[in-house]
Amino acid sequence: MFSGGPPVHLMWSSIFNPEKPKVRKPVEWRRLHALFKPYLKEELLILLCIIATSVLGLLPPLFTMSLIDKAIPSGRIDLVVTYVVLMIVAAIVAGGITIAQGYLNALMGEAIVRDIRCSLVSHLHRMPMDFFTSTKTGEILNRVNNDVESIDNVLTGTLVPVLSNFLIILTTVVTIFVLNWKLAIVSLAVIPLMIFPIWPVGHRMYEARKKTRTKRDDISVLTQETLSISGITLIKSFGREPYERDRFYKEGTDLMHQEINLAMVGRWFLAVATGMVTIGPSIVWLYGGWLAISKDVTVGIVVTFVALLGRLYAPAAALAGVQIQVVGALAVFERIFEYLDMTEENSRGTQLIETVLGRVEFENVDFSYSEDRTALKDVSFVVEPGKMAALVGHSGAGKSTITQLLPRFYDPQGGSIKVDGIDVRDLELQSLRSHIGTVTQETYLFHDTIENNLRYAAQEISDDQMHAAARAANIHEFIMSLPLAYKTIVGERGHKLSGGERQRLAIARVLLKNPKILILDEATSSLDSENESLIQKALVPLMEGRTSLVIAHRLSTILAADVIFVVDNGRIVESGQHAQLLKLEGAYARLYRQQFKDAAPAALA
Repeated sequence: MFSGGPPVHLMWSSIFNPEKPKVRKPVEWRRLHALFKPYLKEELLILLCIIATSVLGLLPPLFTMSLIDKAIPSGRIDLVVTYVVLMIVAAIVAGGITIAQGYLNALMGEAIVRDIRCSLVSHLHRMPMDFFTSTKTGEILNRVNNDVESIDNVLTGTLVPVLSNFLIILTTVVTIFVLNWKLAIVSLAVIPLMIFPIWPVGHRMYEARKKTRTKRDDISVLTQETLSISGITLIKSFGREPYERDRFYKEGTDLMHQEINLAMVGRWFLAVATGMVTIGPSIVWLYGGWLAISKDVTVGIVVTFVALLGRLYAPAAALAGVQIQVVGALAVFERIFEYLDMTEENSRGTQLIETVLGRVEFENVDFSYSEDRTALKDVSFVVEPGKMAALVGHSGAGKSTITQLLPRFYDPQGGSIKVDGIDVRDLELQSLRSHIGTVTQETYLFHDTIENNLRYAAQEISDDQMHAAARAANIHEFIMSLPLAYKTIVGERGHKLSGGERQRLAIARVLLKNPKILILDEATSSLDSENESLIQKALVPLMEGRTSLVIAHRLSTILAADVIFVVDNGRIVESGQHAQLLKLEGAYARLYRQQFKDAAPAALA
């Protein structure tokens, strides 16, 4: 909202061409299975740990039965000590195995989360530009951060406990039937009451979680926009802090209600399941007590049964609630897979280009950001290798669109764009873009050191190469005057530096990339005269021997261009050198005189 928004033509496109409602695509279980496949070893070790702890958990109740029915009635203190020691040993061993299981569980869960996050971010890096111009940054960040973190909770807090609870129930059921089948049947009678309400509750959980995630997207978008450098500057300059406080409070309140609704879904069901954990043993005490009085079972068996029911009902209640949790978790997986299933930018070209001369040709190029608005129409021009071509015209004429088509940020609907006679759509994307360098009006620097921002162009460069590029860009002396020199942190988006300093760093960074084709998009339009002069000097070594496409608002910066293309309403209406275009008394002459109306035309020509 406050910064980093799309160009005007894209904003109108989103208004007049709203997105169609997205059709829900259920999660395929094979995709979930594929997440676990690389970690088969850890899964097997976790399974062994679960089996071991499930068996060890049966021993204390069985030793208790032996204490009550054998050791104590016989008066043998040695048996009492033996059974007690065995209980302690079983508990210690089970505890150690549980710790190992916890480590393996965390290792597997975090590794899978890392893989998902890396796959998601890598996929987003390959998305076309129009995805980023039509999708809010906060929503993207929420899916990469919060949604992926939710998967960690599912993996470590749901899936492994499901298996563990299942094995505990299985071993417990076998044991109680071995002890006494009558008591076993009574013990199992209450379990269906725990399972019956699962499905309707699970559906409500799914819907509630989807709504909550959407509202979290809105909160994330609002936070990202208002806490960015540009956003906070806008808020402070208009004194809108109270408005933003109220707006955030309203969104936060809506999220609070959504979260409460999510938290309350199934609470009554879980309360019933928890109640069964108490009611079940009471029934067993009643029936078991009658059997013990009738001498059909021993007191030790009844006590052991009640002890084992804790291993039966609690896991059963947990398993009953798992379906609710899993259905809710599927909503998160759906959101992530929805992004992973989006079509990446068209990179069908496979041809590599090692050496570039730099000849750029647009041939009858048509391009539209939307069906009802044409951005470029029948654009044709040629820029010979090593020449400087300037693009001039009013805002919205199509100048920036031309420069965005060359590196294939977008593909034209008609015509072709060629580099050295090869259609750019036939070139492998990375190969094409490795030969193109861009310096824009809005220079982006990472919140990192000057050195790391420069090395972003080429990690393998030496310090001497980096310093040479900085000198060529008229920025080395300034950097060395800083207390930490090249180790200086530039701040968020480089805002610890002035606009001119950021621009010169951007020029040095492009010099280090050493592209054959250069795009300069309004590189000096927002600078004062002194900084503009420094930038112009820095551009001399940058443009030397390179094919340059220069968008210039100030016509004084492109008087020496080899060719000037005048763009108007998506068309090239004039082309030639400065003096030639002035003589035509056309669009260029009008632009020129509009900028220099206070100066003598003869002196400026």
